[in-house]
Amino acid sequence: MAAKNSESAYGWVAIALHWLMAPVVIGLFALGWWMRQLSYYDPWYRQGPELHKAIGILLLIALLLRLAWKFLNISPADVPGTPRWQALAARLAHGGIYLLLLAIMTSGYLISTADGRAIDVFGLFSVPASIQGLPNQEDIAGEIHEILAWTLMGLVALHALAALKHHFIDRDATLLRMLGKPGKPERQRSIIDEPNHESKHKPTQDLSASK
Repeated sequence: MAAKNSESAYGWVAIALHWLMAPVVIGLFALGWWMRQLSYYDPWYRQGPELHKAIGILLLIALLLRLAWKFLNISPADVPGTPRWQALAARLAHGGIYLLLLAIMTSGYLISTADGRAIDVFGLFSVPASIQGLPNQEDIAGEIHEILAWTLMGLVALHALAALKHHFIDRDATLLRMLGKPGKPERQRSIIDEPNHESKHKPTQDLSASK
């Protein structure tokens, strides 16, 4: 498998970044939701947020790498037979996911650095608090962070359902391409493209006989 994308397939770099980031995004959401349930005296009350912030910074790095790789590569063409509105909806969903991730990480950064402390990333490096002291910075950023996180999960769920719909209902190669598999020949085009079963076998009417 090539590293770069082609007209018909994703390269291994794009595929690896996709499947690396997907579980991390969902895991960070689950971790954030779980942290809200912790009591002040729970040992994870302080450890949880530190873990959440560190993983969030690493996810931001992966996202920036993915966006850079996306701009440096061509995007595979739509699977033949995909309706134009579905192709447009997919592009809007992808763009929405990227924008939401950037906004969520920005708000998370504002929450984490509101007190002027840098974000430590597993002792490897730290991200300085370059923005601090804004009015109600932590509270406002926290509300935005939560709303955007739930919105992102909704969009991710729709994205996953659409992929399953392509695989099991349309029986096309959309999901297989992101798994690095070309798919069987019958999956190379959508069943929307297939002729009606009846029209395949219906004999052509002899118009001269009706005259």
